Amino acid sequence: MERLSPPAREHARTSPRGRAAVAVLASATFTVVTSEMLPVGVLTPMAQGLGVSPGAAGTSLTVTGLVAAAVAPVVPRLLGDLDRRVVLAAAMAVLGLGNLLTALAGGFGLLVVSRIVLGIGMGAVWGLAAAVAVRLVAPRDAALAVSVTVGGVAAASVLGVPLGTLVGGLAGWRAAFAVFAALAFVLAIGLAAVLPRLRRPEPAGAEDGGERRRLLRPAVAAGLAAVALLVVAHFAAYTYVRPVLEDRAGFPAGAIAVLLLLYGVFGLAGNFGAGALAARRPGPTVLLLAGGIAAAVAVLAASGTAAAAVAAVALWGAAYGGLSVSGQLWMTAAAPDRVEHVTGLYVGVFTASIALGAFAGGAVVDAAGTAPLLWGAAGLALAALAVGALGAGVGAGGRPGPRDQSSR
Repeated sequence: MERLSPPAREHARTSPRGRAAVAVLASATFTVVTSEMLPVGVLTPMAQGLGVSPGAAGTSLTVTGLVAAAVAPVVPRLLGDLDRRVVLAAAMAVLGLGNLLTALAGGFGLLVVSRIVLGIGMGAVWGLAAAVAVRLVAPRDAALAVSVTVGGVAAASVLGVPLGTLVGGLAGWRAAFAVFAALAFVLAIGLAAVLPRLRRPEPAGAEDGGERRRLLRPAVAAGLAAVALLVVAHFAAYTYVRPVLEDRAGFPAGAIAVLLLLYGVFGLAGNFGAGALAARRPGPTVLLLAGGIAAAVAVLAASGTAAAAVAAVALWGAAYGGLSVSGQLWMTAAAPDRVEHVTGLYVGVFTASIALGAFAGGAVVDAAGTAPLLWGAAGLALAALAVGALGAGVGAGGRPGPRDQSSR
């Protein structure tokens, strides 16, 4: 396809095929994160079926997260000029294989192997999805494309695990993994059919003789540090949100389910709302979200009233729901010449922080209880606010994505 001049690119419209490709990418990220978190919803029958303790079955999440954290930063360095369409389709097939192996597992050994396989597919898909999304649309739609693609992650938190739990309750836990294996294989075919041919993106500045700079520049480092602190803070506290709501606000189990649905709805709204803000000012948007997370967790720690808890959960959902897309846009604005590499690094840090946050939260809860956990998480969010403020000025600017939009 003939390359458009800069003015023409600015006024170009996204084609129907481009919109369809972004929708398939969002479905892929939804399936990836749901597959990662699926053991949460079927943990008890899964542990019984494998003949292991619930704790041992739960470590499958940690295995997947750590493998994905290691794979995501490495994939862009290994791809060279390989067609990203083929890589994404193959990675979804690998994810499907991981789910299928989990469905067939007869013991803990094959479970670990299956989750390693799934982590490889997850790291590759999540690490490339946002970087590919901006190449499928007109420049003016780049931020929206990232929001929609990352929105699959937010939707998985709201709908994915409950859907998997429903399938598991109706047909057994193995059927839940088998369903998501089939969905992954279908999406692998869909990615191969809908995505255009996508070679290595052209670095920003190549047309005027610009040179690629080092990846870990100050704006990138500050953004990564802020996001890592926020993700650790969030998962340290959110992993134990049920006992917090039970012990500190006196909510019964049914009310907690409604509150978590409220959290998810506000999370989806936060994803798109923050994405619109971060399209122009990614750094300040991340700082705003950090303040929201700190405030929400502090309210839960300081107040035991039901009304305060409802308000805190809604604010928490909106703030954390916008973090992934805002952090992604910060990275692409800070390193527009290294979009794939910085996206892979970002996803690696993000997924590793999830594992660290869940581990740290458990250690604090066991040692000191929920109140110190909440205050500690609020403190980490404030630390993220301080760290991010140091880099927001240099990290907040520019339109996300590579300059080469010729593959739309």
